[in-house]
Amino acid sequence: MVLPIEHFIIALLPVAVYALLRDRQLPTLHLLAVTFFGSQFPDFIDKPLAYELHLIPSGRVFMHSLPFAIPLSIAVVAYAVRTDRTRLGAAFAFAHLSHLVADNRQLLRPDPYVSSDLLWPLQRPVMRPAVPQWVGEGAVNLHLWTGFSVLVLALAAYILVADLQTQLDFRLF
Repeated sequence: MVLPIEHFIIALLPVAVYALLRDRQLPTLHLLAVTFFGSQFPDFIDKPLAYELHLIPSGRVFMHSLPFAIPLSIAVVAYAVRTDRTRLGAAFAFAHLSHLVADNRQLLRPDPYVSSDLLWPLQRPVMRPAVPQWVGEGAVNLHLWTGFSVLVLALAAYILVADLQTQLDFRLF
């Protein structure tokens, strides 16, 4: 099991090294925030959908799955290029995809194995317990994670809508 802070560190190290080598300075706060968000994004979506709402079969499908993660990453990078923020879009995509690799460490072995979770809904997901080990029976962790996820996703949605209005001169309200 990879903890949220570990997902962030795994994503941040290459992004920070790139920024240091290319710019000769530490990453900006915007770059850190986008990297953090991308590194947690699959869990912000999948854990509540699976374990609170029971809409998907496990907390490691949907945004943990390449058929969804790759098109999303392409869309994010395309929007970032269009709005002259390629580095931020690339950081989100890299962080999101690094989350998938970290959760599926068997990809890094000498004889790599692709988990069926990575190909959901094209393949059946790996069977997992109804209550994930990080939650614990009767623990509040799941509710706290869901509340935190909703808060972060709502903030991200607000920022996205405001950005769409500014960058694309598009009015939603």
